[in-house]
Amino acid sequence: MPVRRNLQKSLVSTLLCAGNLASAGLVYVSSYSQTVTTLNYTHGQNTGIQKLSPVSVSQSCSDNPSWLTLDHADAILYCIDEGLNTPGGALTTFKTASDGSLQQLGQVSTPNGPVSGVVFGNNRHGLAVAHYGGSAFTTWDVSDPTNLKLVQTINFKLTGPPTDPDRQDAPHPHEAILDPTGKFLLVPDLGMDLIHLYSFDPNSLKLTSITPVSVKPGSGPRHLAFVVKGSKTFAYLVTELGNTIIGYEVTYPKGKIQLTEFFSIPSHGPGPAEPSSYAVSEVVLSPDTNYLIVSSRAENSSTIPDFDNPSQTIPSDPLINFKICPDTGELELLQVVPAGGQFPRQFSINQEGNLLAVGLQDDGRVVFVDRDPATGLLGGFVAYADIAGQITSAVFDQADIKP
Repeated sequence: MPVRRNLQKSLVSTLLCAGNLASAGLVYVSSYSQTVTTLNYTHGQNTGIQKLSPVSVSQSCSDNPSWLTLDHADAILYCIDEGLNTPGGALTTFKTASDGSLQQLGQVSTPNGPVSGVVFGNNRHGLAVAHYGGSAFTTWDVSDPTNLKLVQTINFKLTGPPTDPDRQDAPHPHEAILDPTGKFLLVPDLGMDLIHLYSFDPNSLKLTSITPVSVKPGSGPRHLAFVVKGSKTFAYLVTELGNTIIGYEVTYPKGKIQLTEFFSIPSHGPGPAEPSSYAVSEVVLSPDTNYLIVSSRAENSSTIPDFDNPSQTIPSDPLINFKICPDTGELELLQVVPAGGQFPRQFSINQEGNLLAVGLQDDGRVVFVDRDPATGLLGGFVAYADIAGQITSAVFDQADIKP
């Protein structure tokens, strides 16, 4: 793929030059090593690549923290524990503080394998959780963060033989996401090749099922992002097994939500299909809604200087950066850059749009990547932190970026 190689070649040469960034704040990081770590980042003086040390570490989120959901308005952090070695998972609430410390408020057991959560309902008093290992979708009343209450459990079952028996042996809901109107919940299901759709009562949180969206067999839907452009709404689904990005036009006929596919491209943009060994992971919208960034794992597509020993090199998977056409919703490949190491499972972008925090699962590291909000271009690494265990998420202590 000549375009991809040329993009990478031109960018790798400048990747470790610190950008002219002006940002400061807190980032929460979850790790399978039983920890939720708070980092305090500051950049803007062209001081090179900073090595950050934790300002706070909590071990109150059980054994395998897999996802963090922040309710910034109420200073509540929800930690979802996947329970890899236990029959069930856990949901823990923390009160955040300006010094980065976390005070545990409540904790409750959940069905097995929770991997994603999103707040919803009036006054954000609900939390919807996707359970990859438990083939379930649950909703919780979190109006009192010290007393979490289960509202509803939906258990999924396969309706036919799986296309990929190794990975699709059961339903595997991989994310819970709220649509831009705040009225519908969507759950990409890697095991069933579906996007489950639900409306809900914003007060009682009671779910109502809507006909799900079928995705190409064997594609393995993972994560989804929305963008609103004028009167149009688009959604972008990344598939972990097919390594594709699927674009949907989103409409709301008769008070329901409808997703109509209008393109499907490989994860690196138009061209040949990606190798099946790749594994697309996250998809994130920029704050100005003009760019879409995707992370991919198991590629080892480049080498970069080792952060702790720059005389040596380490392999890196990529971040893939697209520009969104505002009229059509189509994606234009902008650049492919190293993510900072191996297995970028999750990443997030700050409200200013000038910094990415990338969680590198296999390296036990969080890397901060400079970004130019004016051009959308990703730049050099500006900071990093080594954190024990497999990193599962990194979240800025800011309000959610709304599409």
